[in-house]
Amino acid sequence: MTCMGASPTRAYPQAMKRALALSLVTGQFLLLAALAFIPHGTLWFTNVGVIVAAISLGLVGAVLVVLGVIKLGSALTASPIPREKAQLVTTGVYGLMRSPIYAGLMTGGVALVLVGASAWHVVAWVALVGLLSMKTRWEERMLLAEHPDYRSYGARVGRFVPGIGRLAAGE
Repeated sequence: MTCMGASPTRAYPQAMKRALALSLVTGQFLLLAALAFIPHGTLWFTNVGVIVAAISLGLVGAVLVVLGVIKLGSALTASPIPREKAQLVTTGVYGLMRSPIYAGLMTGGVALVLVGASAWHVVAWVALVGLLSMKTRWEERMLLAEHPDYRSYGARVGRFVPGIGRLAAGE
């Protein structure tokens, strides 16, 4: 069965692409929920210093997410599949890093690891970083295909941290 007006060869890859995108988004939210709800552990003491560090990192993460969401505007989507005809955003927080929303989620995840103090928190955070890294690389391949300027932008701006993870000329 195909979508009306779509050829069988085009509908199947699009459906697979959407299914992969949905699974990545679902995994991302499940890992964030796990970080928030895994029972507290005893790998380290959660003293005042740890709590202050966690609050600070949580705030930095939240600010990155909010600034990224605001700057994307109508181009925002939870899916790694870019919106059709959306403009490439390279200013504001996107002038410092290409994926500030994902960087903010990772930073906020570290805050939850610090407070959680369990090996399961560390495992969930490492899985989150892996998933977001994979999601970002896939998204960037689509952005490279959609926006000719993305390669030069990626060569100037780091992926999750300013200056780190820039695209190579032939990447």
